[in-house]
Amino acid sequence: MIDRAGLAEFLRSRREVLQPEDVGLPRGPRRRTNGLRREEVATLCHMSTDYYSRLEQERGPRPSSQMLASIAQGLHLSLDERDHLFRLAGQNPPARGGVGEHISPGLLRIFDRLDDTPAEIVTELGETLRQTSTGVALTGDTTRYTGPARSLGYRWFTDPAVRQLYAPEEHPFLTRMFASGLREIVTLRGPGSRAAHLADLLLAHSDEFRRVWDAHEIGIRPHAVKHFIHPEVGALELTCQRLVDPDQAHSLLVYTAIPGSESHDRLNLLAVIGTQTLH
Repeated sequence: MIDRAGLAEFLRSRREVLQPEDVGLPRGPRRRTNGLRREEVATLCHMSTDYYSRLEQERGPRPSSQMLASIAQGLHLSLDERDHLFRLAGQNPPARGGVGEHISPGLLRIFDRLDDTPAEIVTELGETLRQTSTGVALTGDTTRYTGPARSLGYRWFTDPAVRQLYAPEEHPFLTRMFASGLREIVTLRGPGSRAAHLADLLLAHSDEFRRVWDAHEIGIRPHAVKHFIHPEVGALELTCQRLVDPDQAHSLLVYTAIPGSESHDRLNLLAVIGTQTLH
């Protein structure tokens, strides 16, 4: 059963402690509100201001699990706070760990300050949860995929166009790396997991995947330096730094180039192109 009063009070308290800079918003010179405004939270949660306002006013329909997940993410709730939110709304909290998609507040705070840098937050299966605008300019919008295609490893074996972004000399290594990484996750999560389902799909649809899967390679880690072939700016040699959230098995990937290098100049050009495209 939904606890409308408890839900409303909890939402108000979380909104009032969040500051604009905590969520990547400008403060502005005339702000008098404690914390965020309702319309700002509604935007962060991808819902109408009216819908969100009714929840704080103990009115409106019982929110769905999708709405609750969106609110938890928009308010930068911790996992414990997210679970509390779900219980107040009379629902069971989502699973944690490898299958969870709730991004931790700490990871989001770092991500929100990286818009001028190619960066993304991905799951252990290579599913993109967030991208900076420059990240979209680098790899395209990889949050748009649905179903198994959300996984970069799945797309690698099923969509030839994906490989065009990566230097050809890297392809054999990446093929082995994706198969090796998926095998490790299948072993970790077990039969019936999403990882096992992806492996079954790939075994049924890709001869190449079956070949590398049968090699049983384990422990092939990504190279620190990645070589991209961008359709507009050309070859890019980028260092990839990875920050891992162990509670949710999410990774924040940040791509940088050596200052003064040709790749650095091209990355700066890409940032400009991406900004112009978005506007």
